[in-house]
Amino acid sequence: MAVSKNVTVIPAIKRVGNNKNGESKPKIRVAAYCRVSTDSDEQATSYDIQIEHYTNFIQKNPEWELAGIFADDGITGTNTKKREEFNRMIDECMDGNVDMIITKSISRFARNTLDCLKYIRQLKDKNIAVFFEKENINTMDSKGEVMLTIMASLAQQESQSLSQNVKMGIQYRYQQGEIQVNHNRFLGYTKNENKQLVIDPEGAEIVKRIFREYLEGASLLQIARGLESDGILTAASKAKWRPETLKKILQNEKYIGDALLQKTYTVDFLSKKRVKNNGIVPQYYVENSHEPIIPRDLYMQVQEEMVRRASIQSGKGGKKRVYSSKYALSSTVYCGQCGDIYRRVHWNNRGYKSIVWRCVSRLEEKESDCTSPTINEETLQTAVIKAINELLGNKESFLQSLQDNIATVLNAESDNATDDVDVKLNDLQQELLKQAKSKNDYNEVADEIYRLRELRQNALVENAEREGRRQRIAEMTEFLSEQSNRLKVYDEQLVRKLIEKVTVFDDNLTIEFKSGVEIDVLI
Repeated sequence: MAVSKNVTVIPAIKRVGNNKNGESKPKIRVAAYCRVSTDSDEQATSYDIQIEHYTNFIQKNPEWELAGIFADDGITGTNTKKREEFNRMIDECMDGNVDMIITKSISRFARNTLDCLKYIRQLKDKNIAVFFEKENINTMDSKGEVMLTIMASLAQQESQSLSQNVKMGIQYRYQQGEIQVNHNRFLGYTKNENKQLVIDPEGAEIVKRIFREYLEGASLLQIARGLESDGILTAASKAKWRPETLKKILQNEKYIGDALLQKTYTVDFLSKKRVKNNGIVPQYYVENSHEPIIPRDLYMQVQEEMVRRASIQSGKGGKKRVYSSKYALSSTVYCGQCGDIYRRVHWNNRGYKSIVWRCVSRLEEKESDCTSPTINEETLQTAVIKAINELLGNKESFLQSLQDNIATVLNAESDNATDDVDVKLNDLQQELLKQAKSKNDYNEVADEIYRLRELRQNALVENAEREGRRQRIAEMTEFLSEQSNRLKVYDEQLVRKLIEKVTVFDDNLTIEFKSGVEIDVLI
């Protein structure tokens, strides 16, 4: 005979949070989480009101016990990484010190669906409820997570909409030429009471020194070591200068009073990750937005010199060579036979040690057909001194030649060659900003803007080259006028200033000065 089964239901003990069944009716330890989104005065007031509200709300319930008020003020809500109080509250929950969390709404708790659900489930595993007042959702209810997923998604959409609105506001300010610069780590500039960029005299002198030394032939590493030896700190107040930092300074258009806006852009509103803008979103170039530290022509000369150093090629195959500025004649002496560069080497010829300059192709290629001479360093330096002294010995005729060169430079195309391009660019910019044309028309206007910008850039480079020639001729004129005695010893600094190129032939050197004058010296 079969025995019937007897099932007795043992009801679940309703328990909230980490409380065990030790007390007859334990109090629920309730924490409140508050957050406001900005640092404005109105939001700060809201922040204080929320703290007062939750303190009173929890203390009035006899079954509850205040486990703390956790409040983040003026910090982004799209992720939880920077919300210190939120993270501290979660830690308190995981440590068993909180049974329930009350917060105003899902958007106050998290605007990122993934983060929101992650923390809710993490808390549910600990039997900790989260109650959202505005939506009237308790995460421990059966329908709580379904409603929560829907509401969290809406909160994320709200955050995305807000992010888009902020982007549009920034874009509008960019179009008006309003710039935003973090001046705390911006060497040479600070901000006045109106939040406008103004020159910091002490920092500006350092910037000028960097530009000047680079044009004088110093490498980025040499400039860095010089700044460090003089005890000059970086904009971030660090003692060590990195060549990459100096390169960014030399390429920063803000030092000529301009500003390129939107160099980077945010990939998405959740991760806040910013990447370099390679034409994905518009950029805005604002000229004369603030007072310059570096003259425009000098800045362009630096950009030209950067390109020259990065693209040094020599030899029959046009091999790329690394720029060196260790010595005044480094990256300056070339082979007259194969066109490759000469390098300074320590020579040991049958026990006789000396310093010589030798064609790189003969140093690096075992089967090189170049037969150019190896020249002793003392012989090379003596030849350079001889060329400079020849200039000094015939200064009157050379001065006249320099005056003729200046006249030739001045008769070149006017520096105002960019005016017509500027007018066309301005018209096209206005047309682009109307946003009223089809995509094809937009692309045509954008392509024309890029073409005109390239023309304008080329014109600026040509202007800078002419200005550079003027300066070099002026420096040579000044040297010849002031130098009364012939040189007796080799001077590294003077050679850096005067000599452009030395070409080595079998029995003579051709020495080209930066002013354009050439002199042949027998060896």
